[in-house]
Amino acid sequence: MVKYFCSKVDINSTWEQVASAFWQRYPNPFSTHVLTEDVVYREVTADNRLLSRRLLMKTNRLPRWAERFFPSGMSRSVYIIEDSIVDPVNRSLTTYTWNLNHTTLMSVEERCVFQDAEDQPATTRLKREAWISSGIYGFSRPIQEFGLARFKSNQAKAMRGLEFALSNLQGPTSPRLLRDSVKDAAKTLRASAPQKPAQFV
Repeated sequence: MVKYFCSKVDINSTWEQVASAFWQRYPNPFSTHVLTEDVVYREVTADNRLLSRRLLMKTNRLPRWAERFFPSGMSRSVYIIEDSIVDPVNRSLTTYTWNLNHTTLMSVEERCVFQDAEDQPATTRLKREAWISSGIYGFSRPIQEFGLARFKSNQAKAMRGLEFALSNLQGPTSPRLLRDSVKDAAKTLRASAPQKPAQFV
């Protein structure tokens, strides 16, 4: 059994702006769990598509009940592969991500498509899909439910991070977006104070 998630949203920015902001998302105040990002492969194809593969290292705090499934001494960091295809002809950016380790506990595969909205000027449509599974016998259902809730929370933060990068690109021309991003960042910082595998196609 696999948990499936799908969301669609319109981003009020041109496809060019969104594609540029995508590469400038990190660091941002909403993705402090992303520790590192490294490009391990990049190619421009004969039809001018940009193919990239990045390795990201993230950390996510586990709930107490999940600690029992982690052998002592096992790294809590999660390594993520992100494949992306930028197609300037069809004005689309497609990403595929999946975790490399801790896959028995939980496997999360995600596909995002950023597509220029031809019928709506200066708008980019984002379709995000995710498949969440677990190999822990007898506990897969609650683990998948937890993974789905965590994914929803993280994808909301990812959107705020993208908006933050967009505001940096657009500068003073987007004061409302910048103001909202700063306000959300302040809330996030206060709240955090102490008290199937993809391939290029």
